[in-house]
This record gives sequence, structure tokens and C-alpha cells, in this order.
Amino acid sequence: MSLTKDDKTNGLELQERVFNPSFQTDNDLDQSSLGDHQVQCISTITCTGEEQTAYTQIKPYAGMPKEVLLLYSSQTRYRLPREILFWLTIACTLTLIALTITVIALSPRCLSWWQTTPVYQVYPRSFKDSNGDGVGDLRGIKDKLSHFQYLNIKAIWISPFYKSPMKDFGYDVEDFRDVDPLFGTMADFDDLLASMHSMGLKLIMDYIPNHTSDKHIWFQLSRNQTEYYSDFYIWVNCTEGIPPNNWVSVFGNSSWTYDPVRGQCYFHQFLTEQPDLNFRNPNVVKEMTDIIHFWLKKGVDGFRMDAVKHILEAKHLRNEPQVNPEEPPETVNTEFQLYHDYTYTQLGLHDILRNWRVDLDEYGREPGRNRFMVTESYDYEETEKTMMYYGTRFAKEADFPFNFYLLDLPTGLSGVRAKELVNLWMSNMPRGKWPNWVVGNHDKARMSSRAGQDYVRVINMLLLTLPGTPTTYYGEEIGMENLFRQLFHYIFWYATTNRTPMQWSSGLNAGFSDSKNGTWLDISPNFTTVNVEVQRGDPTSVLEQYRSLSLLRERETVLTRGWLCYVWADGDVFAFLRELDGLNRAFLVLLNFGEDTETDLSVILELPERLTVHMSTSSGTPSSFSKSKITTSKGQGLLLEYSTNQRFHPGHASECYVSEKACYLSALDILYQC
Repeated sequence: MSLTKDDKTNGLELQERVFNPSFQTDNDLDQSSLGDHQVQCISTITCTGEEQTAYTQIKPYAGMPKEVLLLYSSQTRYRLPREILFWLTIACTLTLIALTITVIALSPRCLSWWQTTPVYQVYPRSFKDSNGDGVGDLRGIKDKLSHFQYLNIKAIWISPFYKSPMKDFGYDVEDFRDVDPLFGTMADFDDLLASMHSMGLKLIMDYIPNHTSDKHIWFQLSRNQTEYYSDFYIWVNCTEGIPPNNWVSVFGNSSWTYDPVRGQCYFHQFLTEQPDLNFRNPNVVKEMTDIIHFWLKKGVDGFRMDAVKHILEAKHLRNEPQVNPEEPPETVNTEFQLYHDYTYTQLGLHDILRNWRVDLDEYGREPGRNRFMVTESYDYEETEKTMMYYGTRFAKEADFPFNFYLLDLPTGLSGVRAKELVNLWMSNMPRGKWPNWVVGNHDKARMSSRAGQDYVRVINMLLLTLPGTPTTYYGEEIGMENLFRQLFHYIFWYATTNRTPMQWSSGLNAGFSDSKNGTWLDISPNFTTVNVEVQRGDPTSVLEQYRSLSLLRERETVLTRGWLCYVWADGDVFAFLRELDGLNRAFLVLLNFGEDTETDLSVILELPERLTVHMSTSSGTPSSFSKSKITTSKGQGLLLEYSTNQRFHPGHASECYVSEKACYLSALDILYQC
């Protein structure tokens, strides 16, 4: 306890605790320690000669009790700054929220993974052999994943590796849920997929919906008329040797084959050993959809839908009209002698594809894991049919259909021809859709042999500087050529010309295989000079130029999101601009598909007088050109860079295209919708 003296009564007050000034509480303020010069009154009773107050003092001090703090906090000079700071904080927070919402609302849609990288087609038989049997396999692909990283390619489409009798090199599927032993095991596939994903690579599978192998269990049960499977294929009554109509297969001759087990004819649009599934049977649709789910659950990133225009046929069996009505019907035995009004692109086809699109999207909800779908359909001059695979405003379908028109580039090769084929797609593509470009695949002879080695580099530059997704067939990045064989069968002719083993090095079997007994196809004789090992690190090689363009395409937003504008086309040169609103840097791509020439672009007022050479496919090129005198040699490609604030596309709308318009804001280094 302690004794204190009361100021008014001069009496003593007994306090119920020991007083220690070092441990003051709110009620333990030691008046004597404050001093007379600090305290006017520290009591709730009016002081002599003073106005009654509560805790009045000259200024606040550190460690003051809450009563003193509350007294001073209510004064204007303390309250006003506090309120200003509070409302300023609120205003700043609301401003930041509004700015964030605005940026999000105005930002263009992020590009998907299949838009930011080339797609590379691997033909598994010919890519890399890991076990020395002379045939490529899944482990071989895994061994060479670093090649894709070196090329800056993140999407790999692998041609069929399902269990198959291999009558059509894997496109005749015996079991959609198994890997053919030729390529390895399902464990090998799982290992490959896991390795790809760990390296940031995407795997696109070949999906073959139109037909199966005649060895498939479904066909065996169907020919025996097992109840559930009886209608899985297209069976009609016929007489052996006499087809029910004039329908012909892609490979020639009648598309009907008599089956003695069932006593009927079955329909096949490809080989006899590839019977067409009956997609008018809902059970077939369900089974084929379940197969898609099987691979999606494993984690594949997308599908290339094979031969989609063949999926449905007309229910009736009318003869298809002949292209030449005067031709004797018995001589009609090839695909191009008929109009395929009843066997190609039938009503209901797009409903099936759109339903599959929904299934893919269900598995693609996780950010960065959206599933990809591309359709294959050779529609030739019927461009509008190909464009239907993009879907509609209300129903999504393929991310894009394959664009095969550039495969015709060697026919009448010229600058004008190149522009015509590019514009054929861009002018017909639905507004806001994403383009695709193909210059080679397993069905066509290699571009290097058809157009010539002189044009390999310039074709790769065209492929990688156009807007959209480029598709590269294995070996195109090093300029591989066909290995010609005098064979007459459609399938085997292509297999022996453009499916030869990948040329990795100058060693045994071009580094493709350790086999001492040779490889499944002969190695091209030019493998000692055309291979990955000899070209890697050589800045003048096809490989290094392809890699440079692939890296540039990813780095330069203008090449993925910018406008495409045609500025020149003649017998030799095709030239176009890639520009982006708000970005003061643009590119002029000038490609020579003819002979040595000089191009004068002085009429293009939007171009500055001098253009800097960012990249050339030929050595010895000057560092810059005057726009009135740009010289190129046969097969040379130039990527010219320039700075300007003047855009070409506003004044030339008919010559310019963009999928999704975006503008660049240099102050914040962001893109926004404009």
C-alpha cells in the first residue's frame, strides 16, 4: 500500500496497492512527476482559479494514457489530417481497383499455347529408333525432346501409334486404347507424355474416327452380326463382284467389298482393310467419344481429327454424278472422276465435331491446359467447306482446320502465286478466327524436292512470319528431300518418298538407328551434308535460320498479333508488312520466289526511305536498303525492320487482315483492345 495526500482536503488517502511510477496504469498518473509547468489540472474536480477540465495539458507526450490521447485526438489539428489521410487511402484504393478492372476489360484475350508456337509433326516410324530394330518408336521421340526445345517448338503432333496391322501405316487401327508393339508400350507412352509436360511441351495425338482396321474386334463382331455391333459398320445387300453403286475409294476402284462371312458388302472410303464406321448409329458415336475421353484422362493436349469429311455418308445409295457425264460409267474408278455429293461433308458431320469440341473443353478448364482440336479435310477448290470447321458465332468447333493451300506453292512458283495462296485463306477465313499454314506433311512430297533446294529457306521464312500457327513436318527444319521410288501404289509411293528416316548426324544410319541390318526405309544419300549435327551452330544453315525465326516469332508481338498487309507481288517477289497499332517498330517481309531481281517500293508512302536488315536467308546482304532499290537473289528472303508512327492498314483495308485487333500502349508496356 502507499499513502498519498489529497490536494483539496490535505488529508491522506490509503491506496490499495504499492505505487511504482515505472508501471503506471491509466489511473496511476503521478502528478508530482509531471511538474507544475506541465499540469494545469489533473483532477475531475475544478481547480482553484481554473476552469473545470479533464486532463488538460500543454501538448501530448509519449506514453500518455488513453484519456489524454482521446482528448487531443478530437482536436481539429489532429482530426483533420487523419480524416484526409483516411479518405485519400479510400480514393487511392478505389482508383487502383477501377484501373485494374479497366486494364482487364480492355486487355485482349491471352493467346493459347497452340497460337504461340509452331506445331511439329513427328512421323514415329521415321523420327528416332531407340532399340536398334530399324524402326522409330516412342522412346526415340523421348530421346530427342531437346531438339524441340532447341527449335523453340512447344507443340508436337505425333502420327498414329495405335495397335495396327499397318496396312495403311497405322491409320488402320485395331485397338484405339493400345500402343502397337512396333512403337513400344503404353508405359512408354505415359513416360513420353510425362517427360514432355515436365519440359513444357504439348502432345497432340492423331485421332482416326472414320474407320477401323478389319482386324478390330468391332468389325469381327459386326460381320458375325453380334447384336450390339451388327450395325457398327455400313452393310448393304449386294451380289459378289457387283457393287451396289458407283462410289469409289480415295485409293481408287469401288469403295464396296463383299464379305463372305456376312454375305453383304461393307463400305470403305480408303483401303479394303479399313471399313467405315456407321456414325448414324448412336452407339458408335458413344464408343468413339469414350476413346477421346480415354486419352484426355491420360493428359494428352489435343487431337488432329483425321479425314473428317468422310465421317458420314448419305443413307440412300444413289450413284454420285460424274464430272464428265459422257465418260462410260465402267471406266470411273478414281476419286476425281466423281462429284462426292453423297459421301463427303454430309449433313450432321459438324454436329458430331461440335460435340467433341464440348468434350475437349470440359477437360480444358484448368488454366494453361486448354485442349486443342484441328481438323484435316482436303476440300481443294471448295474453300467454303474447309472454313465451316471453324464453327459459328454460337457453336465452337476446331481451333482451326488445316490449311493445305500452300502445298500448291510449287505449281507456278512465283511472288504472285504466293500472294494468291495466302490471300485465298485470309480472305475466306471467318472474322476473328486464327489462321494456319502447312507446307508439308506425310501425304505430300517434300517441298524441298517439289520447289527445289534454292527455295527451302524462303518458304520457311514465309511459314514463320505469316500470322497464325505454322505447321512443320519433320525434317523441313533441315531441308530434307524426297527419296524417289518407282512404285505405283498411292500409299507406298508417299511412304518411300517423304517418310524416310530423320537425318540426325553423318554417322551410321544418319544417327537415326544403331541397326546393323538397315532401317525400315533407306536413308537419303545426302544425309552427310543435310543433318541436324552438321547444321547446328552454322548461322547460314537451314536449321539455324529456322530456329532464329521461331525465336523471333515468339519474341516479337507484332508477328503473332499484328496486321498482315500486302504491299507487293510480281513474278519474282511477294512482300507484306507486319505492323501493330501503337508500336513504332514494324517489319517488311520480302520473299523472292523467282530469279534475281530488284524491287522498288517507293510508291509505299508509309515506308521510310531506309530499311534495316533484321535477317536475311543469304550471306553477304547489306545492313540496310533504300526502299526504292531492294535487291534479292533467287530464293532469298529478307526480314526488314523500320521505325514509324504511320500505319499502312488504315488506308488499305482491302489489303490488310488481323485476327484479333490489339493496340500497344508504350507508357505501360501493355496491349489493349482498340
